[in-house]
Amino acid sequence: MPTYISLVNLTEEGIKNVKESPQRFDAFKKALQDAGGKVIGFYLTMGRYDMVLITEGPSDEAAASLILSTASRGAIRTETMKAFTEDQYREIVSKVA
Repeated sequence: MPTYISLVNLTEEGIKNVKESPQRFDAFKKALQDAGGKVIGFYLTMGRYDMVLITEGPSDEAAASLILSTASRGAIRTETMKAFTEDQYREIVSKVA
């Protein structure tokens, strides 16, 4: 299953309603599970990003749809990267000409 790492920032609206953030995250986790994915890790962070989220999803299309749907509610902005495991990395590098 593809893995994704999302760097998350709260918007002004998200900060204003930060106490609702755990409930929003619970709703995201349920939507992700309903789509066939799961949360692998979640971290509140200090620095450039407010949170880091590691997820697995059934496909790039499903992940993109869920991320766009979540971000469209206005509380967060995300930068999401597809991640490759060490085994995938080794396979990819072995094919480099």
